[in-house]
Amino acid sequence: MSESVSVRCPVCRREHLYAVPSYPCECGTPVRPPLDRHGAPTAVAHQVWDESWVAVECAVCGRRADWPQPELGCGCGALLRIPVAGDTCPDAEPEGDPPAPPRRAFQPITIRTARDAVTAAALYLRWLGYQDIRRADQRPPSGIGLAARGLLAQVDPTVRPAAPRDVECLWLTAMTESAHCVYFSLAGYTTEARTRADSLGVPLFVLDLTGTPQPVNGLADELGAAGG
Repeated sequence: MSESVSVRCPVCRREHLYAVPSYPCECGTPVRPPLDRHGAPTAVAHQVWDESWVAVECAVCGRRADWPQPELGCGCGALLRIPVAGDTCPDAEPEGDPPAPPRRAFQPITIRTARDAVTAAALYLRWLGYQDIRRADQRPPSGIGLAARGLLAQVDPTVRPAAPRDVECLWLTAMTESAHCVYFSLAGYTTEARTRADSLGVPLFVLDLTGTPQPVNGLADELGAAGG
């Protein structure tokens, strides 16, 4: 059962009922950031990537992962950040040894904003097996850069198809960091960009509006099948 709390917007004083979403742990258990029922929501003036995530530990297998900070959009235009009580999932009780099932199907989030596109890509990378997803140190020419150990990813939420130069810039940056790279685009790729990605060994994914990354080339197919 999803936990719900009453939220009052500090800007317009409007009341909302907020239900915290669940996210799939690698073991298959749904985890939810535990909400602070006594805390007050705050209006977010500026989005900061590092403050958009909260660490949650699965009560079944003990895995600790970062998930999106609970937030709610008010009708007055304010973005409200919902306070979190702690970092342990209260919904599941440990029973015996942690299970070790095969990798479960990816569970996407609907893309409505550019931030949703970045979140969907980060969730997909974590589903592939990459941990400690963070904002990349170097900002790409377009879109948002994500990084994990041994990996550099670019998420392009614009309506312009990625060009060969976009792919080349990502590849060059990854080369300087001795990392693999992967590209996520909301609008797809030009034919020349696909050809260049194949020659450089860059997996390409298109993010559909359901938040599910769809492989564009064979390298992406292989990455999706084998994981990170």
